[in-house]
Amino acid sequence: MSELTREQVRHVAKLARLDLSDDELDRFTGQLAGILDHAARVSALDTDGVPPTAHPFPMVNVLRPDVVKPSLDRDEVLACAPDARDGRFRVPRILEDEA
Repeated sequence: MSELTREQVRHVAKLARLDLSDDELDRFTGQLAGILDHAARVSALDTDGVPPTAHPFPMVNVLRPDVVKPSLDRDEVLACAPDARDGRFRVPRILEDEA
């Protein structure tokens, strides 16, 4: 296990502006030591020849061809809207004008 002290955890908590109780300090000291030990074990692995990856499996977009299909009539849809103008839905403004 890592040689992490309560005082080091208290210092990190202070830097993060966290006010930890004594129970939390004890718990987090053990948890953080475990995390640091795990990171040390991962760092010790021989990764020469292993390319950096963001995902363990190849990522491929699944695309389909665009096909024109019948859809709803725009005038019928806009007739159901609470407010429509110039062939578009009219919605309340959410951004203020810049001065």
